[in-house]
Amino acid sequence: MPLMVSISGIRGVIGDSLTPEAVVRYAGAFGEYCGKRHSHDPSVILGRDGRSTGSFVVPLVEAALIARGIHVREIGICPTPTVQLAVERGGADGGIAVTASHNPMQWNGLKFMASTGMFLDGDENRELWRIAELPGAYAGWESLGRHTREEEWLERHIDAVLDLDLMDTGAIRSRRFRIVLDCVNAAGGLIVPRLLERLGCDVIPVNCDVSGVFAHTPEPIPENLTGLASRVRAEKADLGIAVDPDVDRLVLITEKGEPYGEEYTIASAVEFVLGRRGARRSGPPAKVVVNLSTTRAVDDIARVHGAEVVRTPVGEINVAKRMKETGAVIGGEGSGGVILPDVHLGRDAIVGIGLLLQLLSDSGTTLSGLKARLPSYQIAKGKMELGSVSPDEVLGRVRRLHERDGKINTDDGLKIDFEDHWVHLRKSNTEPIVRIIAEAHTMEQAAAVVAAFRDEIQTLAGLR
Repeated sequence: MPLMVSISGIRGVIGDSLTPEAVVRYAGAFGEYCGKRHSHDPSVILGRDGRSTGSFVVPLVEAALIARGIHVREIGICPTPTVQLAVERGGADGGIAVTASHNPMQWNGLKFMASTGMFLDGDENRELWRIAELPGAYAGWESLGRHTREEEWLERHIDAVLDLDLMDTGAIRSRRFRIVLDCVNAAGGLIVPRLLERLGCDVIPVNCDVSGVFAHTPEPIPENLTGLASRVRAEKADLGIAVDPDVDRLVLITEKGEPYGEEYTIASAVEFVLGRRGARRSGPPAKVVVNLSTTRAVDDIARVHGAEVVRTPVGEINVAKRMKETGAVIGGEGSGGVILPDVHLGRDAIVGIGLLLQLLSDSGTTLSGLKARLPSYQIAKGKMELGSVSPDEVLGRVRRLHERDGKINTDDGLKIDFEDHWVHLRKSNTEPIVRIIAEAHTMEQAAAVVAAFRDEIQTLAGLR
């Protein structure tokens, strides 16, 4: 498996593509990148997600940065959004999270952040990649960077959520929620229990030992959370909470032991924020920003509150940049990622937990009752291998075939909005395939749309 170099940073398998040489090369390049933009004592926040291999990757990153004259401000095992918050609020010139996100434990990687706390965008990444291809420009002994340790950022992250004017922590404490928590033995185990305890919750920890040895496949999707669902039922808990290793995605299990649906994390957060802040007001409507593959439930909720939904290409940085440009009040992605600019411009499960518990507290109902009030949609996904056929050529043919059938968007592949469903076709950046995502009111309808477009692509590509 080759090293993955993308807008999401670098990622690879330890001992295979993610070698010490690769870590030093890209970390050092990032140090030079930051130094060129901030010539006076540049500093970088450094944290890791808790996976076991981070203990050898972090010293390599530190050494590479110090050798480029960078002040390394290490904050230890923590969520990626904590690194983002520390960069933004701590006046750093950049940040690195040592994480492979939801990839299995044999993977690790580096996510790079600008001085805004947001991930590097396309242009910024291209400049970083260019530097990484050049010979290193190292500092002399008198100009080496230094290393310091900052311990306060987990508590500052929790405080940033609890201090929001959206929060009524007393009301949450009065509900005394009984919660089963699965942090997949990674960074969430250090922060989520503290947050829940400060909110008066009865916490039943599962896989919260921060050993870095994942107890199950770490991506927080229903098929990987059957153990959590069973434990919620057995404990007669009010809900289950699951986060991924770097704690930027939040997924919920209802009191019945059923998936709430990762798409409904952002839908519920949008409902709460618009309801609390009141989108119907004089002047332009409030803005909500989500990506093109996020559930249409967000549009339905925004419409009720007189708000406007802005869609972007898939990718956190695309959503975050558009939120900053439009002054959006809330945004995120349908994978369980909530972005609240009042805290910082990045996906954040800690923020999501606070908002969702407040919404549940205000509603006076159960989590399943809360979901029953939301617009009902189902998303199905598939993919289509194309062999030697150009994905761009195939998507162009599909577009021409359907350009009068629905609303066309080509910002990120091809999305077609029909009256009662939509389909999003995206080419892979690493494989000759097209990903097919469809949403409708039932799973049967959504799956049928995926199947129909798979058949259509096969025909148009001459594969049948």
